[in-house]
Amino acid sequence: MATAATAGERQEFTFQAEIKQLLHLLSHSLYQSRDIALRELISNASDALDKMRYVSLTNESQRDAGPLEIVIEGREGDLQLIIRDSGVGMSHDELVANLGTIARSGSAEFLKAMTAASSASAGSGSGRPDLSLIGQFGVGFYSAFMIADRVRVRTRSYQDQTGWEWESDGSGSFTVTPVEESLARGTEVILHLKEDAKDFGSSWRIREVVRRFSSFVPYPIRLGDGGEVLNDQKPIWVEPRSQVTEEQYNSFYQHLTHHPDEKPLWHLHLAADSPIQFRAIVYCPPTNLERLGFARLEHGLSLCARRVLVQAECRELVPEYLRFLRGLVDSEDLPLNVSRETLQDNNVIRRIRTSITKGVLDRLDNLSEENPDAFRTFYGQFGATLKEGLIVDQPNRERVAKLLRFSSSRGEGPEATVSLDQYIARMPEGQKRIYYLGGPDYASVVKSPNLEIFRRRGIEVLFLTEPIDEFAITALITYQGKTLTSIDAAELDLPDTPESEAEAARAESSESAAKEGGFARVLELFREALGTRVKEVRESKRLTDSPCCLVSADGGPSTQMQRMLKLANKDFPEVSRMLEVNPSSPLIRRLSTLAVSPDHDAFIKQCAVQLWTNAMILEGVTPDPEDLVSRVQSFMAEAAEKRSPLIL
Repeated sequence: MATAATAGERQEFTFQAEIKQLLHLLSHSLYQSRDIALRELISNASDALDKMRYVSLTNESQRDAGPLEIVIEGREGDLQLIIRDSGVGMSHDELVANLGTIARSGSAEFLKAMTAASSASAGSGSGRPDLSLIGQFGVGFYSAFMIADRVRVRTRSYQDQTGWEWESDGSGSFTVTPVEESLARGTEVILHLKEDAKDFGSSWRIREVVRRFSSFVPYPIRLGDGGEVLNDQKPIWVEPRSQVTEEQYNSFYQHLTHHPDEKPLWHLHLAADSPIQFRAIVYCPPTNLERLGFARLEHGLSLCARRVLVQAECRELVPEYLRFLRGLVDSEDLPLNVSRETLQDNNVIRRIRTSITKGVLDRLDNLSEENPDAFRTFYGQFGATLKEGLIVDQPNRERVAKLLRFSSSRGEGPEATVSLDQYIARMPEGQKRIYYLGGPDYASVVKSPNLEIFRRRGIEVLFLTEPIDEFAITALITYQGKTLTSIDAAELDLPDTPESEAEAARAESSESAAKEGGFARVLELFREALGTRVKEVRESKRLTDSPCCLVSADGGPSTQMQRMLKLANKDFPEVSRMLEVNPSSPLIRRLSTLAVSPDHDAFIKQCAVQLWTNAMILEGVTPDPEDLVSRVQSFMAEAAEKRSPLIL
């Protein structure tokens, strides 16, 4: 900053080039983020009041400091907006240093950040820099020129009797002049509004900005001298939990969400003083809008620094799978208006994120044990979202897994769910795996022939019917030392049970009967008929009743996983599976008998395609409907005329 010639007591100063650039940027910002101007001036006033409160507590001569408050006065007819505070005020040197010195303002750094942000925005198509970064660099005061073509600052320090006035039109210079009349301690910022910003002089606009950004500033914000207090919402997050009522929690939730008649499912009140200081109130809403077909939710936690909003919908405060939470986090250890880019690498934010995540998982764990009905309600809304944690939150993977619930082969319908811990607790002796089966819905999965051997041996199977289930389970891999295994895998490691010996005897009998017939020939004809539709056709060791089933090849994705990948990407290549054929099935035994004569080869091949189609339908896929209908009608016609080889 350069100093020009002095005329009497009026001093004129010239901004350096960087500040001129900054003022040019702000004065030409049009309507983008103009509310920032009032937000920043309120924040500055709050900081001045914080300092005065400290002075009054530590300096005996300032004990009677008077009321600490902010007054905002709009004069729409005169195109003026005035913000006054009763804070520490500024001396002449402080005024020049705070509102002009480049080393203090950080304008060069701000412009550098603006250039980077503008380039990023241009790449995304918006082409606009993020002006909300301004407070991070200590140049928030200059945002006044977004809405004003002239700014005056009248101030008196609590240490002086002389007041001073700073004035600039934002063109590159400012003046500092002593004020002859007596000024009250504190600072008064007078904005001479631009014509297209005159609404900032109206009461409704002032109310709107204060409500949105400064509702929880810890000092009264009055609309005019002695007027109504605009920030009357009590900052309950700074109060001890024991002193906040349920009604206050609900009222604060309704204030945050703008749903006056809605109550949250549960809330969490967190406070920490070491190694970092923060306070937070976190809510779980009663409804997941994503389940209702709405777009992916934005994060619902707002970040405050010293009770001033820094960022709404702050993505860095919780992991993505907890985006449905609503609430507020306030920290004394953060500067105002930290940018999203800075938050990603901020150690304070990382620690806050870790603490909130732990607190939420603890809350859910306790809820599941102490109030199962309430947890069931929560899980019905947000269970699918919670499962994303298995994929994205490796440090908390087992903690999230403990909260998951699935229907199973032992339950009475889809509503009867089981946790992984409950599953393990009731596993038979010798079982080393957690078995699961995926499908499009409960009705499809419960009819799967793959379940037959598990039902016979009394082994429980979890049903994965949500689209995300198999992705999540695949990420988990193991739980409490038990490997999670899809039962449609090619090779199954089943525990020995009392039923095993009987199964082995039945299998030996079936194999003997098959060899006497033409089972090997049936497999050969099936392979010829199905060709590349399957990777292999082989004898089944898992089926007890059904004629056949499809299983995934070793190392390949499960049937349901393949289905989901195909839905996500229509170009995803088909992965051939194995068709397992049950030699003890009455239908297959009949076909084995027919296979001894080449006259029935064509019919057996038709049966092969139909059985494969049936297996696909059970998994929720219908291949070539026209071919299916034609083939079924052919079978019906032959049966009606008693020409079918199956008719004895």
